[in-house]
Order: sequence, then structure tokens, then C-alpha cells
Amino acid sequence: MANCSNDTEIDQNIITFELILYIPLFCLGAVLNTVALWVFYFKLSRWTETRFYMISLAMADYAVVFTLPFIMIFHHQEWHEDVFCRAIETIYFINMPVSIYTITFIAVDRYIAIKHPLKAKVLRSPQKAAISCLFLWLCSLAWMIMLSSLFPIKKEMYCFYINPDDNVLSILIVTVVALFIPMIILTFCSTQVIRCLKEKQNASLQEEKLTQKAICIVTVNMGIFIICFLPFNICSLVAFAMDMAKDECWLHQAWNKTLHVTRILQNLNCCLDAICYYFVAKEFQEVISFKSMQSNSNISQVSQLPTQTTKIASG
Repeated sequence: MANCSNDTEIDQNIITFELILYIPLFCLGAVLNTVALWVFYFKLSRWTETRFYMISLAMADYAVVFTLPFIMIFHHQEWHEDVFCRAIETIYFINMPVSIYTITFIAVDRYIAIKHPLKAKVLRSPQKAAISCLFLWLCSLAWMIMLSSLFPIKKEMYCFYINPDDNVLSILIVTVVALFIPMIILTFCSTQVIRCLKEKQNASLQEEKLTQKAICIVTVNMGIFIICFLPFNICSLVAFAMDMAKDECWLHQAWNKTLHVTRILQNLNCCLDAICYYFVAKEFQEVISFKSMQSNSNISQVSQLPTQTTKIASG
């Protein structure tokens, strides 16, 4: 690739776009995730698999919300890389793998419970969900610490600035491992769950309502995943290809700006996940109420499936 002398300059239009988006995003994200954690910690009576996953997702979103003011300050003041910058970057970049794999865990959990209900009794439990989330956080933290040790601080580079020229191989590896593998798993599990829900014959209007909400939750989760994480990672792959092809400097600089914009938009997940929180919290209450009405009735295995299905989708 041609030597682009302006690669280390921060585009002022990007800084302005950040300020316009990040200020309301920070305020809204802080409120929504605080309410979400309060609900999932204190307002729900049962600890279920999805409850642990949603707490993990909210904490990952908090990591992004916490770093947004620092990102704005770093870019506005043209802050160069240092130890403090790396610490904030580590907190920020934990969000993507934790969010992606937590959403994937939820999809796998639903798939097992709905498609393999007998095996689910062995494979699923709140304790296993909690261990999975803890393991995911530890692996993500270890990965970020390893990257920080492998790639030394470059004092001539700006903090939170993406330079596709550097470590293009690591960009490719991260994109494949942190996006495409979980995306394939998520797509397969979600489509199978939706197909199973649509094929189920519901015995009552209440069961039909719960089933439709379960389908909505699965669809929303998959949509948020695609909207937030796919554009940035696709741009990263294109940047990698452009580096390998030695494209013109002007094209590289233009795509570099696109890469920055898609990463800014990726942070929308810290608010969009609140849609999932709303559905899940509401679904918990409805499923509990619905089960209490059936507690004294003898229900066949077939008629129980929509209730079980919706419970898996929500918790």
C-alpha cells in the first residue's frame, strides 16, 4: 500500500459525528442499563439461564457506556497512546466478544431447550449459564491483556484510532473468531427455533400469544447482532483485502473513515440491547402468571411445549 502521510490524522468530521451520537448514547445507555441490571438483580424471583446471560450482556454494555466520555475526550484533545489509554481501550474492546458470544449462548440455549428437550435437562442449568458467562469474561480479558502485551504502545499514534495498516492479520483472525463463527451458530440456532415455534400448534390463545412473543425475541436478538456488529467487521475485512492488494492511498484513507464510522455505529448495541431487556423482563412475568394458572391442571406434553418454548426464549 502506498505510504499515506495523513493516516495518523483524526478527521474532524468524525469527531463531530462522535459528539452528536455519543452524548445522547451515553445518557440513554447509562439509564437503560442501570434499570436493566436493577430489574434482573432484584425484581425477578427466579434465577434462570437467560437471566444470567442478560446480566452479562448488560455489564458488557456498561463497559461501552463507561468509556464513551473518555473516547470523546481522547479524540477532541488528540490524545496519544499511553498506559491510561490502553486501560480504557481494554475495557472498551471487551464489549464486542462478550456481547457477541453472550447473544450466541442465548441462541444455543434456546435451541437445545426446544429442539432437544430431553438433553436440555442435562445440558442446561442456571449454574452452567453462570459459569459460561464467567469463563467468557475471563477469556475476553485475557485476550485483551495478551494483545496489549504483543503490540507495544505507539506514542506517535492517537488513542482509540484505527489504523488498518497495523496488525492486519490480527484483524482477520479477530473478525473470523469473534464474528463469523458465532454468527453462523446464531443464525442456525435462531432459524431452527423460529421454524419450530411456527410449526407448533397452540392449544389456546394465550399460548399463541406467548409463542409469537418468543419468535419476536429471537428475531430481535438476531437483528441487533447483525445491525451492530456486521458492518464494522465487514469493513475490517475489506481494509485487510485493500492492504493485501496495495490499493491507492486516497482509497485507503476514504475506507479508513468508513471503518471509523461503522465502529461508532457499533456502539449503538449498548442501547439497542435494552429492547431485549424489555421483552425478557415482561416475558418473565407473563410466563410465571401463565404457569400459575395451569398449576392445578393436567397438561399433556404437547400442550406444554409453547409455555416451555416461550420460557426458554425469555429465561
